[in-house]
Amino acid sequence: MDLSSEKHNKPEKNSKPGIEDDAIKYKNADLPTLPEKTKREMEKTQAELDNFKKKALKEFPFILSIGIVPPQAVPKFEEELKEEVEIKEKLMHLIIVIPEEKYKEIPKIKPKLIELIKDNDPKVWLHIITPVDVWNYCLDSKFDIVEAIGLSFPLHDKGLLGALRVANIHKSLVLRKFEKYIVSYVIAGSLVTGTATKTSDVDVYIVIDDTDVKRMPRLELKEKLRSIINSYVMQAEELAGVKNKLSPQVYILTDFWESVKDAHPVIFTFIRDGVPLYDRGAFLPWKSLLKMGKIKPSPEAIDMFMSMGDKVTESVKRRLLDLVTYDIYWGVITPSQAVLMLYGCAPPKPKETAPLMEELFVKKEKLLEQKYVTILDKIVKIYKDYEHEKIKEIKGEEVDKLLADFEDYMKRLKKLREDIEKKVNEKTVIQLHEDVFKILKALFGNKSEPELVRQFEAELVKSGKAEAKFLHVLNELIKVSKNFKKGKYSKNYIEDIRKNSTHLISQLIEYGQRCELSNMERTRITINYKDGKADLFLTEPTFLIKDDEIFKVTDTIEQADKDEFDKALLSMKQSKKPAKISDLTLSVLKRELGDFDLGL
Repeated sequence: MDLSSEKHNKPEKNSKPGIEDDAIKYKNADLPTLPEKTKREMEKTQAELDNFKKKALKEFPFILSIGIVPPQAVPKFEEELKEEVEIKEKLMHLIIVIPEEKYKEIPKIKPKLIELIKDNDPKVWLHIITPVDVWNYCLDSKFDIVEAIGLSFPLHDKGLLGALRVANIHKSLVLRKFEKYIVSYVIAGSLVTGTATKTSDVDVYIVIDDTDVKRMPRLELKEKLRSIINSYVMQAEELAGVKNKLSPQVYILTDFWESVKDAHPVIFTFIRDGVPLYDRGAFLPWKSLLKMGKIKPSPEAIDMFMSMGDKVTESVKRRLLDLVTYDIYWGVITPSQAVLMLYGCAPPKPKETAPLMEELFVKKEKLLEQKYVTILDKIVKIYKDYEHEKIKEIKGEEVDKLLADFEDYMKRLKKLREDIEKKVNEKTVIQLHEDVFKILKALFGNKSEPELVRQFEAELVKSGKAEAKFLHVLNELIKVSKNFKKGKYSKNYIEDIRKNSTHLISQLIEYGQRCELSNMERTRITINYKDGKADLFLTEPTFLIKDDEIFKVTDTIEQADKDEFDKALLSMKQSKKPAKISDLTLSVLKRELGDFDLGL
């Protein structure tokens, strides 16, 4: 059996045409450019058919479907649905489906419908059938007739034509991929029982022969087949253009036969109610054997099905315990960890979550009531008792109480998140405000906020060294930091403030670095002497950098440290006095270094 991944989703190019090809043509039928005369004739015919449909439904509102039989299928209908009057001219054929309970009224219904359409041009031939007739075609292996009914152009449809169309297209796609392995393609469910609507699921069952598979485990084979067959569902639904959802069930022949032999209830119902859209001679014999009473459950199968009832109590108890120990436990732990992460903590271990929630949100921030930590602690304790096998079961009323507590906890946790976000946002805004004005003071001196803003505008914005929008960002930051608790600021607004303030800080730091570099260049002089080069900084006092060592120049040259040198540079930057070199400094340098040249 070919299960190669390259062919999973694409039918082979050289495959013979199938019903999905007809569906594509039918779907795109309006694409070619038609002669004006043909268009007018088609529009006239469509108007006449619409008029007939309205009159027919008004007269017989129980009609399930009205469809135009595809031209290529007309010979099959003329051969199959033999009428008393011989057909001598080319006619348009309409298929009209009525409920089974109206079958005996067909002799009365047909003349009235003929009367409604007798003046139609082109001439129309009516075929009135019931869903049972459709399923009988399937049981008689007249699958081409059923395909043609499904492919009929729907003038009116309560679900039957659309469901048949999507099932037949999917069947064709599956046959194209696995034709020699398909045993049966069967339709069942509400469509066959007569309770389908326009949106009902279309239940189909596909039995595939696995008897020649030798190198692949059957479970793996079944999963691969299911994956491939399900991949065609969306394609079939799109081609069919219906709202009915296709629900395929895939069986391998060996498993299916085992279920038939044991008369498994699901398979029993499937064989009893299902009708084949394709069959290689397996499903219909099974159906006949079932009608004859030859398919009966074995004693072992009866014992097995009876034992399932004995396991229900144990299964329900286990599921109730699983609900608490897994769903509810992780349902409170994970969001609680998320809230702690929002606050700024690393995600704690599950057993540490409740104590940390109590310490931070109950005692420190006073944002959460103690009862919610108690709920969290209780759920954690039940989980731990389950892990250590201290509890084996839990009663339904206890689960109800835990679910109520869980819902109450989650509702409160959402409010806690909002409170933490507000607090975090406030802290972020205040910190940004402090950082921005700390940098501004370093640049322009220890001045008031209004004065710093004015100097920022004058020296950076108006000179083009900073974008004009940052003046607005600076004013917004001041306003928000002062009025955060009074105002209601959205999450997006705060995020914009944070991003823009971060960009402002980057520009201020860059400007400060440029100033420092400029100031350093302004105070630095290069000295060329006999043994090499050195940098002289005209600060107060003067410093000499020689061979990566720092020296202070007074009436002599002595070793100095970096902190002292940095303080002298900062003082020089803030004072903005012009750099000068004294005669004393020149004489000290000449004495220590010998003859030298000064260079900028």
